[in-house]
Amino acid sequence: MAKAPNIVLVVSDTLRTAELGCYGCDWVKTPNIDAFAAGAVRFTRAFPESLPTIPVRRALHTGRRAYPFHDYRPVKWDIVYLPGWQPIDNDEDTLAENLAAAGYETGFVTDTLPYFAPGFNFTRGFWQWEFVRGQQNDRWKSTHTISEDDLAPYVRPFPGDGFHDTIRMHLANTAAFDGADDTCTAKVFRRATEFIEDNASAQPFYLLVDCFDPHEPWDAPPEYFQLYGDPDYSGRRITNCRYGPIDEFGYTEAEVRNARHHYAGLVTLVDEWFGRLTAKLDALGLSENTVVILTSDHGTNFCDNPKRILGKPGYAMYPGVMRLPLLMRMPRGEGAGVTRDEIVCNHDITATLYDVAGVESADGIDGRSLAPLLTGKGAWPAREYVTCRYDKWLCYIDDKTWALGNVEGEPLEIFDLEADPECTTNILGKGGAERWEKAWERLLADAGGTIPQYHIKDRTDAVGQKP
Repeated sequence: MAKAPNIVLVVSDTLRTAELGCYGCDWVKTPNIDAFAAGAVRFTRAFPESLPTIPVRRALHTGRRAYPFHDYRPVKWDIVYLPGWQPIDNDEDTLAENLAAAGYETGFVTDTLPYFAPGFNFTRGFWQWEFVRGQQNDRWKSTHTISEDDLAPYVRPFPGDGFHDTIRMHLANTAAFDGADDTCTAKVFRRATEFIEDNASAQPFYLLVDCFDPHEPWDAPPEYFQLYGDPDYSGRRITNCRYGPIDEFGYTEAEVRNARHHYAGLVTLVDEWFGRLTAKLDALGLSENTVVILTSDHGTNFCDNPKRILGKPGYAMYPGVMRLPLLMRMPRGEGAGVTRDEIVCNHDITATLYDVAGVESADGIDGRSLAPLLTGKGAWPAREYVTCRYDKWLCYIDDKTWALGNVEGEPLEIFDLEADPECTTNILGKGGAERWEKAWERLLADAGGTIPQYHIKDRTDAVGQKP
């Protein structure tokens, strides 16, 4: 009987395909990811089944769809209140639990702040786990150490939060960081590498590395920013942005360009440390029996859309947000260099890992194993379309149509993918309504016939109190 493979799953939050060389980018430096892609299977049409951060991870950890958020249960003292943003249920099993029960050593390292919320249950099944502190608006260091002069260079998206606004918290959390090797990204991958070293003799192992970069705050270390941006830039810094049309918020083209250069710097930072992780697998002779996957939860918009939207508001599930990088390297180089154009979803990753490990979920899963597409052996049940929900907004994608609407069944924008693959021209008033009818029918079908509606204005509505 073949030895069960090791598994390393790397999630890089908000990593866009548009900034990766292996997906056609010619200006952002990603040599390690590109080299990895050359030895992996590359998927060109991978999408999330629900959004944003936590719904995606619920699907990844369980293999079951979070869409359409029928059972939304908000948690007190969280940082986000959106439908689907909730813990893994106590009564449902996870991939890590089932792999641990099958004899896998299991490890989890992350700096992705939403995991840290009370009672979210994402550490279940991991023999070793570690939260790396300091990302985003982590409630870690005191913001009272940050002066108004410190804040002066930054656009503050939500200054009404006073001493706990996102910029203050980011500056307080990172004040003691000393260079690129002290970033959260470096710490996450360093701890992940230590897990591999410590468990090299305890195979098989499963390691989940969930890195928050290149998500906001877009604040790349100077040596990485200077690969792309002007070191003498003296304009305002958009480190955390409001989500929407830049003209509405008064953001300038120069400010957005500077933010994107910081984003690019963070992509290259992730690339550097991802390369160190895969190099460690090679050095320890583990690559021949290890499945390695690199993916993201979603991307973001950099005004590369009809409405010049920056960030990822729920109504703007354009290609910049929905197209996921998905690179899967099999043991012994099986399928190396192959490109797959089938429509796949993030919860298919979990189904694939169950399959290659020879383990099953007692609770069942919704994903479809990608093993036939990775190995070329056996038939894969093709997916005709994908449905996705983000807050009160819906997205539908098939071979011909990209449709955006809301949970009340109203269409917002329709794009003809055959004539307009980058979704630049809304055809809703030019025959697109018929396409929405088909999309809505399938959105409802995937939701079991009804799509629940929630009316949440703030955390007071969600949980009855403000933290």
